[in-house]
Amino acid sequence: MAIKRGVSLYSYQNETFQGKMDLEDCIRTSARLGAKGIEIIGEQSFWGWPEVGVEDAAIENWHRLIDKYDCTPVSHDFMLDYKRYKGRMMPHDEQVASVRKDIDFGARLGMKYIRALVSIDPQVLVDAAPYAEDKAIVILVEVHAPLHFDHPWIVRHAEAFEKSRSDALGFLPDLGMFLHAFPPVWKEKFLRIGVPQKIADYVEQAYADRVLSEYVILNVREMGGEGPAIAMAETLRHNSAFEPKRMLDYMPRIHNVHGKFYQMTEDCVEPSIPYDEIVKVLRQGGYDGYICSEYEGNRWIEDAEEPDSVEQVRRQQVMLARLLGEAETPALKAA
Repeated sequence: MAIKRGVSLYSYQNETFQGKMDLEDCIRTSARLGAKGIEIIGEQSFWGWPEVGVEDAAIENWHRLIDKYDCTPVSHDFMLDYKRYKGRMMPHDEQVASVRKDIDFGARLGMKYIRALVSIDPQVLVDAAPYAEDKAIVILVEVHAPLHFDHPWIVRHAEAFEKSRSDALGFLPDLGMFLHAFPPVWKEKFLRIGVPQKIADYVEQAYADRVLSEYVILNVREMGGEGPAIAMAETLRHNSAFEPKRMLDYMPRIHNVHGKFYQMTEDCVEPSIPYDEIVKVLRQGGYDGYICSEYEGNRWIEDAEEPDSVEQVRRQQVMLARLLGEAETPALKAA
């Protein structure tokens, strides 16, 4: 089976919170691009979640829209932040109960998967797995920069999952961990907020040369950098060019992919993430799930211009369709 295209509605966060796009707009726009897999963050698409329950009418409307635009529910991305729960650490049993609540919500939405933040202790997910199995849900830990598939914390999750022998536990790679070049929109933002051109050029080249982040930060300080310049150098602590081929060893438990991107050029190219190589690796591993667009370039440009998330997602979907060898690509003009 072929790799499929989808969209995380998180991509439209600016338009959603500004009231320019509602849930139907988000689903319709994605469907028109041929991206029929729909992924959500509950807090964005269902107001009040998880603090208050979601009424049946809202769930019914969700299914009506999914049917209307011939889409498929893919994943509910839940945000359990147990370290900051009402000013205290959430006990283990409460964490498991919270995950079960999100399993129930995902099941109501017809999702096959729910996304877990990587900070969650693997034992919490192992203990929630039997409940997920009963609900036909798979819990996917998002492998997100600065973590990667060789990081000890991810290895610990993998070992716990294998020991559990549960098929309800897996991984969701965020393609931002394969950042092979410093994103142009990042550099442009740092220049706008006062980073000297010489320092910005140095940080960009240091990233390309894979210089250790601590050395880059030190060198920027010695160049007279402060404030925004140090912040630009600090981005190297949290991003790196990990190898896509490392996904191969984990492929049996990879069921969804976040198509992270920061910028799509007019030629429909992501200049900082090697999507051609990534798609090749996914195919080699027999992956047949969704790549869901996840646009996060908005926060890097909104001080200078109004983000056009729809156009950015459209361009990425054109790129994905081409890389996947589809006979037709999404329209060259946004609907």
